[in-house]
Amino acid sequence: MTVRVLVVDDSPFFRRQLCSSLAQNPGIEVVGTAEDGRQAVEKTLALRPDLITMDYAMPVMDGIHAVRKIMGVRPTPILMFSALTFEGAQATLDSLEAGALDFLPKNKDALRGAPGQRNPLHERVLALGRALPQANHRLRKVVPSTRSDAQTTRSQPPQLIAIGASTGGPVAVQTLLRALPARFPVPIAVAVHMPHAFTGTYAQRLDRDCALQVKEAQDGDRLEPGSVLIAPGAHQMRIERGRVRISADKAAQLYAPSVDELFTTAAAAYSSRVLGIVLTGMGQDGARGAATLRSAHARVWAQDEASSVIFGMPAAVARAGLADAVLGLGELGPSLIEVSR
Repeated sequence: MTVRVLVVDDSPFFRRQLCSSLAQNPGIEVVGTAEDGRQAVEKTLALRPDLITMDYAMPVMDGIHAVRKIMGVRPTPILMFSALTFEGAQATLDSLEAGALDFLPKNKDALRGAPGQRNPLHERVLALGRALPQANHRLRKVVPSTRSDAQTTRSQPPQLIAIGASTGGPVAVQTLLRALPARFPVPIAVAVHMPHAFTGTYAQRLDRDCALQVKEAQDGDRLEPGSVLIAPGAHQMRIERGRVRISADKAAQLYAPSVDELFTTAAAAYSSRVLGIVLTGMGQDGARGAATLRSAHARVWAQDEASSVIFGMPAAVARAGLADAVLGLGELGPSLIEVSR
């Protein structure tokens, strides 16, 4: 299946660069371009693309308003391009809440990728453009899980909840945390694949939006009931008993933060008293860590396919037989409250 793409950006230079990059992949076809958000809405209706790439800072109508309009008239997977600045982080998070599925930094590296590695732009476009229609979070419905046995033989309440996510993760984590009360009795540690420039802004937004106390983690922060620590981008967050350790090294991990690293160190610190949750995302980060958690007799849950933007990470866990439960996004919060009593 060829992914048909509409490129939206007010910069002629960046449009050319982006179209040139996409044209190098035989699985991608650029069907049109637009210079502002109003044109983006019009061409979405006329061309019916499989995916839209969207800048956020444009004349006439900016990217955030364009995303909202498109979600209202013809919901389509949208990949945002963002500056790695405070303003860029705010706009990108607004776009994700409006319905965009993912984002990439607006720089040359995003267009061509590192030497010898997969092109991140092509990888995202192909994955999101081929996603099921329900991948857009505004179209999701809570679908009864095929394995919704959240209550397992491991009946002791967890002492730590560790959550990992990637593509679609910022909105999924927000949805999950919104469902939890201020007096939730278990500390929560979260690793989402995001740039370092974004995670502080993201944590502040979650803190305003949720009843729980949320902050970007700093080295030595304590894990306390009713609190959520977000791993800073480009850093590893490791678990010790009662606190976290933050370091800038990748420790031979592909991702920073790494869900595998979070889960593996959580298992070492809390053994069976951890509940690991793998949410939507590309790739397999979290599968190795989930195996370590299960070896320690800890519980592992995975988000189901129907509510995931990309079923890669939770699928890797579920298909390996590592998930005690495969749950819809809307089921996760109530199930967490139940098992943590």
